[in-house]
Amino acid sequence: MTQNIHKLALLTWAVVYPMITLLLTGLEPFVSDLATPLRTLILTALMVPAMVYVAMPFAKSRLKNWLEH
Repeated sequence: MTQNIHKLALLTWAVVYPMITLLLTGLEPFVSDLATPLRTLILTALMVPAMVYVAMPFAKSRLKNWLEH
């Protein structure tokens, strides 16, 4: 069990890092003049649903065997 949680943490980081990088790069021209809390709100409003409904289910299905062992 403990090993699986470490694998899930690593997988989450591996999905979150590129997603944040891509979103920050893509959103920069549109949000550069906004205050940091508002930029963060927009980023997380896009990122969390994408992570929960798309990225993590895809990554978990691709790495199911690794996560279970």
